[in-house]
Amino acid sequence: MDLGQIASLINQRKPGHALPQALYTSPEAFAFDLAAIYGRSWLMAGLECDLPTPGSYLALTVGEWPVIVVRDRQGTIRAFHNSCRHRGSILCEPGRGVAPKLVCPYHRWTYELDGSLFAAGRMHEGFDKGEHGLRPVALRLAAGGIFICLSDDPPEFESFGARFAEYAAPLGFENLKLAATDTLVEEANWKLVMENARECYHCPTGHPDLATSFPVHFSRHFDAMRNPAAAGFEARMDELGVPHAAEEGSWWQLARFALNPGCSTISMDGQPVSAKPLTSLNDGNLGSLRWALEPHLFAHATGDHVFIFSCMPVSPRETHVFSRWYVHKDAVEGVDYQLPDLMELWLKTNAQDKQLAENNHRGVVSPGYVPGPYSPDAEALVVRFTDWYCNRAKEYLDAHG
Repeated sequence: MDLGQIASLINQRKPGHALPQALYTSPEAFAFDLAAIYGRSWLMAGLECDLPTPGSYLALTVGEWPVIVVRDRQGTIRAFHNSCRHRGSILCEPGRGVAPKLVCPYHRWTYELDGSLFAAGRMHEGFDKGEHGLRPVALRLAAGGIFICLSDDPPEFESFGARFAEYAAPLGFENLKLAATDTLVEEANWKLVMENARECYHCPTGHPDLATSFPVHFSRHFDAMRNPAAAGFEARMDELGVPHAAEEGSWWQLARFALNPGCSTISMDGQPVSAKPLTSLNDGNLGSLRWALEPHLFAHATGDHVFIFSCMPVSPRETHVFSRWYVHKDAVEGVDYQLPDLMELWLKTNAQDKQLAENNHRGVVSPGYVPGPYSPDAEALVVRFTDWYCNRAKEYLDAHG
């Protein structure tokens, strides 16, 4: 990876404009993104309810790197590199499961749920199991969320964690359960996928179903004053003591906002898709709590369910989008909610975004591509994302130059 070439590309980017072509398309830029961006950022691995019992685990891949998150016998959640300390095989395939111990499928090295090595057959006399436990990954918990960072020197977390806990508290994330998941393969660079996810400039025409409940004419950081329901909603949240103002740090954003008039959730018709509300406040209508993390995630939590979108890079032209839907832990599938109704809106929206991002990538590879200017009103969060990306890239380049 030629860091000088990457630095030159970063420096070519004009303020308020998209990135130079090679930062979206080249294998060198992709390798750089894994090391400089995904390898040094806080990523949301899931919610604590994804690990409901001791032995529950969640195995995921960050770029090229396998990670496992597990709840140990004492109920503590831990994260490790999903790589056996013998010869490096992964212990658990991507996905979820339950296991009393973590056993390598290659040579049966066996680890306790706290990461310590329990058994390693046929090793030499004097072999010290204590020196061969799984390597930990930095982990933080906040408001029921699980956050990991692969860096040995992760960014500051506590300012986000404290604010996230305040905003999420009225919805009781500790009372959720995972209802459904979906994985979408997009033939587009991850940055194009995330740029699309950071703006609603395209929403009025690109997402007609989403526009039923979601105020698609946002400007800047979820300034919804064009929504006639906004002023009354904010006054009501103030009366209830529910935080709603847009807040942000260098790598995160939080906001709670009103949905369209007559709507209480983000769904095909704006009406609840689960009969078990997450809150009784304001008759279950707390608008949408949106949080977003650079580089990979946005989420919406309404009074009846939570939706999380996570973007993971696979290659310069392949990105996997992982979607998860959560409902109240007492909600019964087929009685309180129907999976097709719960999933329909975001499945349609994601499929539309897949087409837009793939079309975007096909155009970016054109020899006629020249980075264009973003709309400072409709694409303010895209500007923010791209600025953040460039700043993080420069930090890495300065440290490794």
